[in-house]
Amino acid sequence: MFSYLKGLLVGVQMAVPQRPILTLEVNGLGYEIQITPRLARELPGTQQEVQVFVDLQLRDDRLLLFGFATAPERDLFRQLIRASGVGAQLAMALLSTLTLADLVQAIVSGNHKILSQTPGVGKKTAERISLELRETLGQWREQANLPVVATAGLAGDLLEDVEMTLLALGYTPQEVVSALNAVSSDMQFGDRENAEAWIKEAISWLSREVAD
Repeated sequence: MFSYLKGLLVGVQMAVPQRPILTLEVNGLGYEIQITPRLARELPGTQQEVQVFVDLQLRDDRLLLFGFATAPERDLFRQLIRASGVGAQLAMALLSTLTLADLVQAIVSGNHKILSQTPGVGKKTAERISLELRETLGQWREQANLPVVATAGLAGDLLEDVEMTLLALGYTPQEVVSALNAVSSDMQFGDRENAEAWIKEAISWLSREVAD
């Protein structure tokens, strides 16, 4: 079983949208590794040495390598594909939509709305992922020493209204999670049950992030 591969970056191709393929030369052999779009953006230039943590999967009589920036990200991929109805491509899509810590938090807390923003993940799939993995990932997060993402202080219908409004405005799930967590400590007590106040503060925070 491979743990990681280290070699020269030959190139990255996007034959299928959102499925970049990294070609890595290791000891004279070229390996094709599917990676997330986020990792593709973080890679250095060609002919630079890179290390990629990998998982080997057998699909349709073919051996496929999936690559990740860190060992915990690779390990989370392995956890995700254990859930009913979650294959390698859906797991990669989830890892592309949210950061490692935010994805684990969404699953453990049962945030189906954020999970279902991943292409291919509907409400029922999001609920099933959370139901099957929340306990396991809660324990795994502690063992892996991953940070626990602070919740935004929103719950139920209010959280759903705020998230869906921000998503409808074009913000990504990752931006929505980050914004709500960032402004949580600044919200006045009287505004905590006011969806418009949360939305206004979140948009203001996101605007500052873009400006910076």
